[in-house]
Amino acid sequence: MSLEEKVMQLMKEAMKAKDEPLLRGVRAIKAEIIKAKTEPGANGAINEDAELKLLQKLVKQRKDSLEIFQQQNRADLAQKEIEEIAVIEKFLPAQLSEEELANEIRSIIVSVGAASIQDLGKVMGVASKQLAGKADGKAIAATVKALLTQ
Repeated sequence: MSLEEKVMQLMKEAMKAKDEPLLRGVRAIKAEIIKAKTEPGANGAINEDAELKLLQKLVKQRKDSLEIFQQQNRADLAQKEIEEIAVIEKFLPAQLSEEELANEIRSIIVSVGAASIQDLGKVMGVASKQLAGKADGKAIAATVKALLTQ
């Protein structure tokens, strides 16, 4: 079952249950899917990698908005972002814990032969590809920098 089919099914259930946060979240996903399918070169379809990137982008946008709303003491808007993040994350693969992420990056550092912070680019290139969808880009970058500066 494709992401779009899962989203449509969940949207029907949310409408029947009158679950507003769930409905907002799946509508946001559906809108992005439609937008991605109509982009030049998409030919009316998107693959799993594109779906994963799309979901990650949606979560990142909401986390950025959440941070702004919290700084401005807008609890009402912050709560909506939290609810939408929870809905969108249901479609993403499980995220690595900090310890698991550090272990994965250590093995990448050994495999590329990185020795210092000058090798940051090499490690980040491999880590970003291998850990796509499993960890946030900011967390990957912070962990790589911390491990290379030790």
